[in-house]
Amino acid sequence: MTPDLDFDSLAEQSISKLTDRFHVLYGQDPPKHIRRGLLTRAVAHRLQENAAGGPDAAMASRLGKLAEALRGGSEIDVAPRPATKAGTRLIREWQGETHTVTVTDAGFLYRGKVHRSLSGIARQITGTRWSGPAFFGLDRGRAP
Repeated sequence: MTPDLDFDSLAEQSISKLTDRFHVLYGQDPPKHIRRGLLTRAVAHRLQENAAGGPDAAMASRLGKLAEALRGGSEIDVAPRPATKAGTRLIREWQGETHTVTVTDAGFLYRGKVHRSLSGIARQITGTRWSGPAFFGLDRGRAP
């Protein structure tokens, strides 16, 4: 491990030293009255981010949009559904029959027809209203 990434030594550094490192890493002073633990984690985070290259372009864009929404006073969805990329196949067994949906750039391909939403497909399969993401197991904490 390089000396810059020696996270264990951060806990032993003085507040003054941590403040100096924060300033170098972030280009500004830390917030007034920041607690030592948070200051230490902020410095460790930036060191790790610098070493690993930071977030990819998609995450940086999402973070920028969230920050802009917060500045504007808007409510934000902090737990989006998992992204499904074109080519992903969603497979669900329902009443003894296996149903396969392929994610495309245009929507969701099911039985030769492109659908705009998974919920429409789930309704077609079950005959009742379902959350498509829940039906296909994409909602966290909800088993299909």
